[in-house]
Amino acid sequence: MSTFLSEIQGWLAFLDRLPVLLQLLPVGLLLLGLIKLRRLPRQGRWGRLMDLPLAVPLLVGQALIALVLLALQQRVGLVLLLGQFSLAWLLLRLAERQGLARWLPPESMQLVSTRLLRPLFLLVVLLQGMDALGSLQDLAALPLGVWFGGGIRLGDLFSVLVVLYLLLVGLRLPAAGVSLLVQRGLGISEGSRRALDQILQYVIFTLGVIWAMGRLGFNQTGVLAIAGGLSVGLGFGIKEVFSNIVSGLWLLIEGSVRPGEVLMHEGEACEVRRLGPRATTLWRGADNAEVVVPNQSFFTTATTTYTRSDRMRRCSLQLKMAQSWNPGQIVALLEGLAADHPAVLTEPAPKARLVEFGSERYGYKLSFSIADPLTAGSVTADLRLAICRRFADLGMDPPA
Repeated sequence: MSTFLSEIQGWLAFLDRLPVLLQLLPVGLLLLGLIKLRRLPRQGRWGRLMDLPLAVPLLVGQALIALVLLALQQRVGLVLLLGQFSLAWLLLRLAERQGLARWLPPESMQLVSTRLLRPLFLLVVLLQGMDALGSLQDLAALPLGVWFGGGIRLGDLFSVLVVLYLLLVGLRLPAAGVSLLVQRGLGISEGSRRALDQILQYVIFTLGVIWAMGRLGFNQTGVLAIAGGLSVGLGFGIKEVFSNIVSGLWLLIEGSVRPGEVLMHEGEACEVRRLGPRATTLWRGADNAEVVVPNQSFFTTATTTYTRSDRMRRCSLQLKMAQSWNPGQIVALLEGLAADHPAVLTEPAPKARLVEFGSERYGYKLSFSIADPLTAGSVTADLRLAICRRFADLGMDPPA
């Protein structure tokens, strides 16, 4: 701890030097001035200039500051370093707008930009700044003590945290790329591709954790001993969590519930969006909500899926009409109305039949097939409305 404090004192002493202040103060004032100007109302040519990225006028100002310092025979190393940061930020913004925006959907681009690229940029700026203030190697060699039988240094801990963060945030892109290559090469289904994507993420992250433990020099015997002691107490408290994790891995391997499949949950057709290590995320189209279901529930309750072999769903609706109307005419009208709907498949064709006799009304059932199981509710509602309109146009009594 004393060594770390001495490093910080060395940084403060470096910042107190006059050549350093002559470089940092003008750049800081320039940055504050540009931020203030951007908050003013934008009119005419000045407004168009303010529409440029902040890094452009900042780079120009830093170049002028460097020229002035050179004319005064002062050092410009820190100004040039800050100029490199501004140029790198400008290139990063251009890459986000011109490159990522064309190849990735908006949501994925936002995640990659805010959780991967920009944090990496800030990390590089931080390390370069610390190296300029002092010795980064000396700081990395600072000991933090002995953990689980192994000596830990600050540099090792920092590198492990960075790698684990990159694995957590950046695993989706490489795993998705590998799964797409496998899909194109082997011709697997979309659900199998998404399952392979999840399995690859789990495997790579597990390997990353093993590497991190080796990098930190953990004594495996000590870790196993502590884990064995905690397992008894934690087993009763978080047994449901472990059960859900094992269930999620088994679901991925077995393929019974895969991302992209449509299944029934509490009477509503839902699409599996993500099969996580603890819970599965379902999307419910009726109210545009995401439902998080523990993985273990798929082992204890029966699940109806509409996409196991194909995505076709057979739907039906029932109605009753007065017995005075010809049943053959009613059956023909129902089949014709279903066939006219653009979402109803022609093969197998819609089928209506008389299913019930009554003292006053006969019962009919209309069955039809659709390609997208998530649209069953909307298609059925459209057919009910079309039946009411057609029967009203023909002077028939409304169905019951």
